[in-house]
Amino acid sequence: MRGYGLHRVLAARATAVGEGTVRGTLLDLRHYPGLVDGTGRVHGEVYRLDDPELLAVLDRAEGYNFERRRATVTLADGRRVRAWIYRYRGPRERATPIADGDYR
Repeated sequence: MRGYGLHRVLAARATAVGEGTVRGTLLDLRHYPGLVDGTGRVHGEVYRLDDPELLAVLDRAEGYNFERRRATVTLADGRRVRAWIYRYRGPRERATPIADGDYR
């Protein structure tokens, strides 16, 4: 998201579409958030990739504890789109659930 470390990877090679939500639970992993399966809604930002090679760059930047998957995202205007998201699959011992699903 804007204002966080990995946004620099997106900034030059992607176009912001807007804010959106996806089904799941958001965890605070102390230095960054992690999306896991759940029944709540998680808030985030949606981008259109201008460079198809950016997916491989994002995969490396996210690291081995995150897995890229397709999901249905609901945009702020109510439209639903298919998008790539990263789900957290690492250790959760120190994770704290974020009840409202918004890391900001």
